[in-house]
Amino acid sequence: MEKAPEAMRRLGLLELLGARPGLTGVGITDAGNLPIEPGFREDRDRRAKNRAQIAEFLPRERDFVARSMAGADDGAALMILGGDCTAHAGALAGLRRSRPDETLAIAWFDAHGDFNTPDTTPSGNVWGMPFAMLLGRGDPDLVAAADGPTVADEDAALLGGQVLDEAESRLLAASKVAHFGAGMLSTNAGIAALAGWASTVALRAHGIYIAIDHDVLDGAQGWAVQMPEANGLSLETATRAVRTLAAAIPVVGFGATGLNFSGSGDGASTVDAVAALAEAALGKTGPG
Repeated sequence: MEKAPEAMRRLGLLELLGARPGLTGVGITDAGNLPIEPGFREDRDRRAKNRAQIAEFLPRERDFVARSMAGADDGAALMILGGDCTAHAGALAGLRRSRPDETLAIAWFDAHGDFNTPDTTPSGNVWGMPFAMLLGRGDPDLVAAADGPTVADEDAALLGGQVLDEAESRLLAASKVAHFGAGMLSTNAGIAALAGWASTVALRAHGIYIAIDHDVLDGAQGWAVQMPEANGLSLETATRAVRTLAAAIPVVGFGATGLNFSGSGDGASTVDAVAALAEAALGKTGPG
């Protein structure tokens, strides 16, 4: 996953973004990569693998994002390319630093919940925890590394989550986080419910960050992702959901994670899907 940003550039993501009708005339500034060395390290810790490295990385990402946004024009939005989903926690921290007086919301698109903590995780993978971390849950060092909480529960939603650990599912159910399943979002009623949630959140939130782990897309379509899951969102449904959110709340950031171009997935189609979802979030298109 750590090689995905460079792979997306190599496969023409920036050119694809520029060719999208909704992004015509939108300037794109590439702030470059944030070094991660090593990109992967074996760790047998069953509670939080690579804890120290992640706790060191997230503040660096936060500061990198905050510096990039500080020099941007008014109305500029952030686009983050990952990497695993901890990138979203660092991105939110950076956006909060650059917008200290604003209330932010988050839409977390993921086939998985990413709502575990070191006490509930069955694997110890911290990339199964960042949604919880940015909402203030988990071990203090990991939450602090993400500046958590950066978003309130009632301003957060999980979209497309279908493969949840039992303890994680219980934590989500007990929280004020909204949950829109893949099947529900494929219906007009589900999109209407999402629009209702977004319009309510818009009464208090100044902007929304849209986090997309691309395993939220139906794995049967052959996407180049780290953990494909069957029966996920179609690209059309995911795009419609993103447009629904963008129509209700200004999008201040968009993140693409969970991608892996070293396997058998269709890399070209996957990068085109990233561009389509980015256009839905950051472009000039209306809801559809």
